[in-house]
Amino acid sequence: MPKRRQLRGFDLKRIDGVLSLIGVDEAGRGALAGPVVAAAVLVNREFLECRWALTKAGRVNDSKQLTAEDREELWLEFETLVSQGQIHAHFGVADVGEIEQFNILGATKLAMRRALEGIYPPSAFQQKTEPDLFASAEEIAAFQPTVSARILIDGLALRAFPYPHEGLVNGDGRSLCVAMASIVAKVTRDRLMRAMEVEHPGYGFAQHKGYATEEHREALLRLGRCRQHRELFLRKLFASRADPAQMDFIDESTWPESSEPSV
Repeated sequence: MPKRRQLRGFDLKRIDGVLSLIGVDEAGRGALAGPVVAAAVLVNREFLECRWALTKAGRVNDSKQLTAEDREELWLEFETLVSQGQIHAHFGVADVGEIEQFNILGATKLAMRRALEGIYPPSAFQQKTEPDLFASAEEIAAFQPTVSARILIDGLALRAFPYPHEGLVNGDGRSLCVAMASIVAKVTRDRLMRAMEVEHPGYGFAQHKGYATEEHREALLRLGRCRQHRELFLRKLFASRADPAQMDFIDESTWPESSEPSV
């Protein structure tokens, strides 16, 4: 994994030929409960060469490598950068019902689309033919140039996704804008999970954020599932180890066939 100071350098190389980069990442894809959250962060060359990027970008890293305090501090700084117009950042959420309906991959793509839509609609990336010398005044007035942006999504490239993009394996440890997106997604989801602890006490959502910790597994066996749990994930987790008396809350006969959305 590159050193943190190299994240900015990576983006400076990848921005050649376009006006901006948009990094995309998600949080919560492997959890047993709660939504999946994606974030998109747009940066341009001016930002990558600004004082903040030169002096503070070295603190940015894959969100999993940072403490909760570091992530919160950086997100507050990102909010300031957004208010100053130096970057754009947006997040999207796919809830448990959408995870059940579309499966986790489909829901993740849905959250990523919602995050990107907060910056540009998909139509902004459609190729449009520039009017030539013989075009009418109406054709010239109606022309909209293709958005000059490169989208980098952490992980493998996505199929049937409305935004042209590049998959970047371990992107949150290689690209500054992807790492920034990973922080926005993680902080946003952590806040949602802390709120969920108030609504569904006893599971420890504020601590483990819905992941399969021992504390969470014990709470499930003690309390059963709540409406924020992902039934398919629970079925897989307990299929070979659950107490038969507890199987009523992971009965797969209640699980509908999954389908993936056209996102």
